[in-house]
Amino acid sequence: MVRVSIVGLGAMGATYASLLSRAPGVEVGVIASGERAERLKRDGVVVNGCHFDFSVIDPGQAGEPADLVVVGVKYHGLAEALDLMGSQIGENTTVISLLNGLTSEDEIAARYPQANVLYGITFGVDATRFGSQVKYASPGRIAFGLANNEPPYTPAIQGLAALFDQCGITYEIPADMIQRMWWKFMVNTGVNQVTAILRAPYAIVQQPDSPARELMIAAQREVIAVGQAQGINLTEEDLDRWLAILDGLGAGQYTSMAQDTLANRATETDIFGGAMRRMGAELGIPVPVNTVLHQLLKAGEIAADSPWQPAT
Repeated sequence: MVRVSIVGLGAMGATYASLLSRAPGVEVGVIASGERAERLKRDGVVVNGCHFDFSVIDPGQAGEPADLVVVGVKYHGLAEALDLMGSQIGENTTVISLLNGLTSEDEIAARYPQANVLYGITFGVDATRFGSQVKYASPGRIAFGLANNEPPYTPAIQGLAALFDQCGITYEIPADMIQRMWWKFMVNTGVNQVTAILRAPYAIVQQPDSPARELMIAAQREVIAVGQAQGINLTEEDLDRWLAILDGLGAGQYTSMAQDTLANRATETDIFGGAMRRMGAELGIPVPVNTVLHQLLKAGEIAADSPWQPAT
């Protein structure tokens, strides 16, 4: 029996929980407490029309550590997730983070140095969640591993690859995982922020030569410039590879950040535009597009929390 514990059952977490649970010999549980735990016990989650009642793991109750912990929260939920997942971490536990941004793996490893923490990214996933309903047209794929990967892989990498093979999850183990993480950072910094501001699905950036697509690409080219200044091998070819993937995503699906703005939730713009502004300032590289995107999204969060009243 392979025990998998997931913290964060949003659109992405629920998608991969459903895929992992369909393999024989895999037991999937969700780490949750309080009202979230009660809701999961009562309602479960529905993924592409199929109902799942995952076991709910009480973070305050000691038990056998998991073989695999999947961290699928938004970045602003990472600190809470680190507190919740402690009982599931042992010396043989593999942890994979599916968070956006560039820093979550280091934060997890600092908190749980006994675990086998792997870098991880997802791409091509177009899952959306409304209430207890999750839908996706494409489950995408996962890239994972250590910073540098050459066969023979570590036992943790081999074990995760075998599990994904068993569950039918498409994956890759890049030789240069840091470059691949920067590629995902480039993707998200453009598409997530632009679609969030416009509160629009992928269709808005799939139209050739549209203003939204041009804005997305401009933000992503700033990431290429900042990455190259730090020795990251990002090029226009990486941008072209993203555009080829983008055009195959469900036109009516929404990025996670667009879902956040539609629901008037806080966004992850601080780890995209905010991070770009910090790195740009440190390197002396102008990032005007990301500066404006970050400012607009932060202003939008303030406006969403303000009970504006019409003039009388």
